[in-house]
Amino acid sequence: MKRTHTCGQLQIANVGQEVVLQGWVNKIRKMGALTFVDLRDRYGITQLVLSDAVQNEDIKPEYVIEITGKVIERKSKNANIATGAIEIEVQHLTVINKADLTPFEIKDDITAQEDTRLKYRYLDLRRPVMQNNLITRSKVNNIMRNYFNDHDFIEIETPVFAKSTPEGARDFLVPSRLNENKFYALPQSPQLFKQLFMIAGLDRYFQIVKCFRDEDLRIDRQPEFTQLDLEMSFATQEDVIEMIEGLMAQILKKIKGIDLALPLQRIDYTKAIEMYGSDKPDLRFELVIQTLNEQFKQTEIPFFKTAIDNGDAVRGIFVPKVLTKKDLEALTETAKQNRVNILAFAKWSQNEWSGSIASKLNDAEKATLLKTFAVKAEGTFLFVADKYALASQAMGAIRNHAAKLADLIDEQQFKLLWVVKFPLFEWSEEEERFVAAHHPFTMPTSDCLASFDTDKASAFANAYDIVMNGFEIGGGSQRITDPEIQERMFQAVEMPQDVIERNFGWFIKAYNYGAPYHSGCALGIDRICMLLSHAENIREVIAFPKNSSGVDPMSNAPDFVDAKQLAELNIQHKK
Repeated sequence: MKRTHTCGQLQIANVGQEVVLQGWVNKIRKMGALTFVDLRDRYGITQLVLSDAVQNEDIKPEYVIEITGKVIERKSKNANIATGAIEIEVQHLTVINKADLTPFEIKDDITAQEDTRLKYRYLDLRRPVMQNNLITRSKVNNIMRNYFNDHDFIEIETPVFAKSTPEGARDFLVPSRLNENKFYALPQSPQLFKQLFMIAGLDRYFQIVKCFRDEDLRIDRQPEFTQLDLEMSFATQEDVIEMIEGLMAQILKKIKGIDLALPLQRIDYTKAIEMYGSDKPDLRFELVIQTLNEQFKQTEIPFFKTAIDNGDAVRGIFVPKVLTKKDLEALTETAKQNRVNILAFAKWSQNEWSGSIASKLNDAEKATLLKTFAVKAEGTFLFVADKYALASQAMGAIRNHAAKLADLIDEQQFKLLWVVKFPLFEWSEEEERFVAAHHPFTMPTSDCLASFDTDKASAFANAYDIVMNGFEIGGGSQRITDPEIQERMFQAVEMPQDVIERNFGWFIKAYNYGAPYHSGCALGIDRICMLLSHAENIREVIAFPKNSSGVDPMSNAPDFVDAKQLAELNIQHKK
């Protein structure tokens, strides 16, 4: 390369050397006969000193230039950048390419709208924070590959064009020109293929793979996402968990310098819902949720009494802060977003009670609340009353929001845990039947093997999720390898025989030729990198993401195609 150094490389030891640098003009400052220019590349910034004799044209921010010059010691040193002890006395400057005025400044902490940043993503990616996010992602990928190579895993690719199958999220479909009226499906995961690798004798598989799900988007979802996928033969849940814990320990050590204490904490799904209202609890703060039916069994508070009489649940937390009216309005909105219309509260400060239900609390209830939550200082009690599952979900969301409002979260902390023993089935209101909560190839736990298909509401899965700072970053399960259990599972989810044969016949047939028992897991690389980078959403760690509407504002994908292309695929627009 023509350049001799990057813009983040030169130090005091380089003083006196002749160098060639190339990069983007970051900032220009004119001081009398001298012009100071900050030259930027992804490695850092170097200050240039240009005299009037050298500068032969009017450079502007974001021009791409090349300079030749001598490294000199800087009189006013800048301790905030790696090259702050030196500057370059420029002898020759060449403009490689000019630049128009950019729609936003190329710097961190800008206020530009996200769609503007996504429309000009190539400019957004020049900002140091965005480049650091992608560098972190690259490092994570390398750590993962090296770790699994060191543990004798084989990296194998699976098809992108696959077969659509029922269950799970909606598939993205791709029409086949050569096979009229037939469609490929983009994979939601490589689940079936990686299980076939185990049958094939490739006992340790992994890949970093693109997956696709047509579902509503949020801060931790994209229509296309990347996961670390793995499967292990002759392995149980314990083997997979141990492998993943070792990987996460390496990632946190190499990326954040944090020593992860192993083994990680484990919580049963039912306990996670009871304590935190979520199967992905954030353990960086306390705020344990309590069911308060017993404490309010003699209550005169109307909607508590109604809920208890109806067999519903009164759920509550204590926040160690006297929340403001604005705080409570925000939390009420969170409750409503989770289908609970009333958020009751009582404030306790300087031995005085106030709030929406404070006047209705009797002395015994007040004393019981203080004891139940082990209250030692002032704060605010928050309550919801509804069906247990709904009240838990709402209070889980309120818990997370309240922690932010009370400034209880240490953003530099990383808390990981396993949530285990998930329900095997979940009730689908839309289909009016039980469906597989994970996928229909998940092994039931040993204690419900005899009854999982007759007592579906009480059946648990040999499944496990790993959670970090309130986000599910991965999950897996023990797979069904017994044909009889697999047949019972299909019957339990009321899958017709013709549907089983059409969608899974090719897969089930493989089990007739000798299958080892096996377990696997998948980690969401986007979510892991989002958390490691302290980004607000996964779009910040993906090079070219879609916005919250599933659109790429830069290329305008998805877009219309012409009638000729549709005709070749035997597709017509619905009128």
